[in-house]
Amino acid sequence: MLDLKFIRENADLVRQSMLRRHQETGLVDEVIALDDERRRLIFESETRKSERNTVSKQISKMKDPALRQAKIDAMRSLGDEIARLDTALKEVETKLRYQQSTIPNIPDPDVPDGKDDSENVVLETFGEPKQFDFEPKAHWDLGPALGILDFDEGVKLSGTRFYVLKGAGARLQRALIFWMVDLHIRQGWKEYYTPWMVKEEVLFAAGELPKFAPNLYHDAESDFWWVPTAEVPLTGVMMDTITEEKDLPIHPTAYSACFRREKMSAGRDVRGMKRGHQFDKVEMYTYCKPEDSDAELERIVKDACQTCADLGLTYRTKLQCTGDLGEKQHKTIDIEVWAPGVGEWLEVSSCSKVGDYQARRSNMKYRPADGSASKLLHTLNGSGLGLPRTMIAVMENYQQADGSIVVPEVLRPFMGGIDVIRL
Repeated sequence: MLDLKFIRENADLVRQSMLRRHQETGLVDEVIALDDERRRLIFESETRKSERNTVSKQISKMKDPALRQAKIDAMRSLGDEIARLDTALKEVETKLRYQQSTIPNIPDPDVPDGKDDSENVVLETFGEPKQFDFEPKAHWDLGPALGILDFDEGVKLSGTRFYVLKGAGARLQRALIFWMVDLHIRQGWKEYYTPWMVKEEVLFAAGELPKFAPNLYHDAESDFWWVPTAEVPLTGVMMDTITEEKDLPIHPTAYSACFRREKMSAGRDVRGMKRGHQFDKVEMYTYCKPEDSDAELERIVKDACQTCADLGLTYRTKLQCTGDLGEKQHKTIDIEVWAPGVGEWLEVSSCSKVGDYQARRSNMKYRPADGSASKLLHTLNGSGLGLPRTMIAVMENYQQADGSIVVPEVLRPFMGGIDVIRL
């Protein structure tokens, strides 16, 4: 969430930022108007409360009962007016906070302009796509033929965009999760295990609410929200806290299932396991000082890239353009892996610098070592990596002519002696 003072003093910059994102700018004027109304109501309320205090002192000194009663009666109407003003103020503040929270973050200057993901910029490609002496199969053919992936059972259990992994398939996904978490620990990240259901205020703190409520799953009876990513609870653990500067940066990593109400249409882009309402992901998250944000983004990208490299996958990095950039992000670098069966680059990680956008929403601060006033932290996040697209890339890149799948060497210690997945 942008600072209200910043919006007021830099209205043109905020409008230009929204135009770069291909969004309407009227929200900026509405926020400023609501802030004006908030200030007016505060002034009027405080003026009348001051008047009430002055008259109350006068009443306490009055000797004439009739005059005293007249003043008391007059004060009742003043009290009603103060109550009316305070009610109006609360309504304006609620609306202002909602509207303020939906203004997107300011893109970094080096984020390219563009209308959508087709205009993201490839930064660097690592490795060459694997060449096969046979026609590689897509995972939606490869997995069912091996008996490790069943789409029909997923539909029977839950509906479209669900599937069941079996035997070595389930173990391969679990191996990926265990190995990725262990790798991040070796890289210097600290493992967390967080709830997969959170309170509404945690989703607000992370920037998911109110704007993205239609994409979230909500249990109305208990008022729990299913997390769309472990980024959400990792934001929440630092809500309303002040961290000592000496303890920064902090680097948590967490595995979680993720739940999103994907608005998907039929077609090649959603076939197989590529998109679904439930999926697994290992997340990296960072809390740091503002001046360390750029270096921390480089670290997250580097560590996510190492995950791809150690799996022996061909991958590339892409800089998101303004039209694809998330609402809360200053800057995002995607990591995509090549999947030869589907013939596509699949995004397995988005590494983002968020600035103080989440910290302001969640009251997340640090205390400088020099004893000066506490300041807002900066936060960053990145997938390390997301499943099932990593599963797709592993299955399709390591397939053999006979339809078997060789298990990547780094995953074998987690596979219970399975080096090759065969029928």
